[in-house]
Amino acid sequence: MQFSTPVNIPLAGFSIEPCERMLFVGSCFADNIGQRFVADKFRAVVNPDGVMYNPASILHTVDRYVDRLETEDAEAPRTAVFTLGTNHVYILNETGEIVDNCRKRPQRLFTERELTVDECAEYLCRAIDRLRSVNPDVRVVLTVSPIRYAKYGFHGSQLSKAVLLLAADKVVREHDMVEYFPAYEIVNDELRDYRFYREDMLHPSDQAVEYIWQRFGDTYFSEHTRSFLEEWRPVKAALGHRPFNADSEEHKEFLRKTMEKADALKAKYKGFEMP
Repeated sequence: MQFSTPVNIPLAGFSIEPCERMLFVGSCFADNIGQRFVADKFRAVVNPDGVMYNPASILHTVDRYVDRLETEDAEAPRTAVFTLGTNHVYILNETGEIVDNCRKRPQRLFTERELTVDECAEYLCRAIDRLRSVNPDVRVVLTVSPIRYAKYGFHGSQLSKAVLLLAADKVVREHDMVEYFPAYEIVNDELRDYRFYREDMLHPSDQAVEYIWQRFGDTYFSEHTRSFLEEWRPVKAALGHRPFNADSEEHKEFLRKTMEKADALKAKYKGFEMP
């Protein structure tokens, strides 16, 4: 008997290598997944200007990020992940511009509206084009956050997600090296049980995020990356170990051997960095 409906994910058209330079922009779900990459030594930048929920704000973040790259003559990411949360935007009445954060200013200063499928797709395409201005070979993964927005009403939240799903599909069809990863479908179809949610029954639990991370890795990690992670995880666990007596000779020897292993990883894998 089968007690779940596993989401079938097609083989990816590209792979992610160890310690790769990456950019994550989007909702708080992008934070959750992006920080996993940081913890596993990918050179990932996660929401450099804070959490962004809609495609317009994702574009704004990418524009500012690329401006900084160009100013600092820094290396561009090889892979970017955009996580779409909502198609709702807030427009500052005084300027007519979409704002990324209302900064707790009075509601009367803003007009809320919903972006159309075509508008969402256009903002995403512009963000991709801006990244490709500094790295023509950048690969992009689009995801839709599985977090529902109760303030819209659950039907309204589903309509918002539907717009994002259609926009993501449109962008994938029109661009090479842009793929869709079904995080939204995994949570809603494969993990459809409240034990996979936090106490608010809206945000995925740590267990659910861990599972999505594993499915993402199964889809995009190269064999080289899988080997690196197998070697890195015991070192990571050792570095996180809290000793009973930090001044003991046993702990000092433990640290010495751990750092030897870390140095071996640094020699073996380009881009591996220790603080």
